[in-house]
Amino acid sequence: MSSVILKNVTKIYDKKKVIDDVSLTINDKEFVVLVGASGCGKSTLLRMIAGLENITEGEILIDDKVVNNVHPKDRDIAFVFQSYALYPHMTVRENIAFGLKMRKVSKEEIEKKVQEAAEILDLGEYLDRKPKQLSGGQRQRVALGRAIVRNPKVFLMDEPLSNLDAKLRVQMRSEIKKLHEKLQTTFIYVTHDQTEALTMGDRVVVLDGGVIQQADSPEEIYNNPSNTFVAGFVGSPQMNFIEAKDFPYDLPENSTVGIRPEKMVTGGEIKFDVPVEITELLGSEKIVYFYIGDKKCSAKLSAEFTDKKTISLSINPIDIYLFDKETGKRIIR
Repeated sequence: MSSVILKNVTKIYDKKKVIDDVSLTINDKEFVVLVGASGCGKSTLLRMIAGLENITEGEILIDDKVVNNVHPKDRDIAFVFQSYALYPHMTVRENIAFGLKMRKVSKEEIEKKVQEAAEILDLGEYLDRKPKQLSGGQRQRVALGRAIVRNPKVFLMDEPLSNLDAKLRVQMRSEIKKLHEKLQTTFIYVTHDQTEALTMGDRVVVLDGGVIQQADSPEEIYNNPSNTFVAGFVGSPQMNFIEAKDFPYDLPENSTVGIRPEKMVTGGEIKFDVPVEITELLGSEKIVYFYIGDKKCSAKLSAEFTDKKTISLSINPIDIYLFDKETGKRIIR
């Protein structure tokens, strides 16, 4: 059982809580993504699981054993860094084998594990090349290979795709997901990219200010956000937030209205016109921007939409989310 359990974990830097009483259970073989804006505490949390940061309060258990005072090398985890951290003077083969060599594993076993990892990651023809001869995606696969050969209980990945271009990021997302399915090992993955989070994770943990805002399946995170932070962070363009007083429908005055851009023109019973500010063409879609009251909003439409000075909104009441104006928490109707 390669589960990871966080119990009331807190991290304090210079009297400031960067991780605030976090409790979370990550199940054996689960792919969990920690997502949030820069500075939310996601990388700090990952580094505490790895043992690279001390815990101020609380407990971390790996495989049901408390590891607060266990050295990183003895936690049976593999950490994949954003920067690849490859040795430039070593070949791909030597980079992948390095950790095993340091553990005094036999040459025969090292060669076997390197070949297995190279086959999984399609690196066989690159084993004798140096990192400078590889593309960014190939270097990232080498970093993954170095982790795979250790056969760890838990893989930890800290924004491993952020240095890649957009096309390669999409490719590597699917490769890492397939790798998880092959290895059947627990993955904990950190990103600031909500698209990565929704497409890769079995479960997504949204962090803000060192606090878990919601931990749920990607579908639940998107369709049933627990508060305005989660609702606004997940989705592109982000959810529209409108003052209840500016919305032509009978709603509680202390509420904020939330509507996804793709739900702004659905043939619903709430109809009104607004002046168009700007229109963006994104291939098969157009994003139209406008104001409702003093809130800038957007609608996601088909590319066939003809640009106009005004747009006729038609919203279905079932597509409206309500949030408490003061706390930001979801109001369930």
